[in-house]
Amino acid sequence: MTGKSAFTEEEWDLLREAPATAGLLVVTAEGGGTFRETFALAKAYTDARKQHGASEFLDELVAAGPKRGARAHSTEELHEHGLADLRNVAALLRSKATAEEAESYRAFVLSLGERVAEAHKEGGQSVSEREQGVLEEIGASLGE
Repeated sequence: MTGKSAFTEEEWDLLREAPATAGLLVVTAEGGGTFRETFALAKAYTDARKQHGASEFLDELVAAGPKRGARAHSTEELHEHGLADLRNVAALLRSKATAEEAESYRAFVLSLGERVAEAHKEGGQSVSEREQGVLEEIGASLGE
């Protein structure tokens, strides 16, 4: 099992920041629904804690809770830096975690993003085209 001790403090912080960043990327993809989508982000962590035991690595990460990263000055900056952080996380996991741990992390982040997108309908759709586009970018950044 890969755990916190396998990572530097900076790397661990990045692993903790990335899921929330992915959620924020989805929240900012469309206007409206911010409260519901932010609540869905928090609920995804609560639900992940209930699924304890599926992945020891993910259990340790989720138990540590989300970490807020640097504040972006614009949606564009959040998007650019957020996707770069996700690519860095993917590279970090490839170098230090097992393939199963990397996949469980990727699945958690994508699931979190999907839950955020589905928390508020835009234009009568459960997931808008913009949100779907962001979800695809997140998946690509994490190494789909």
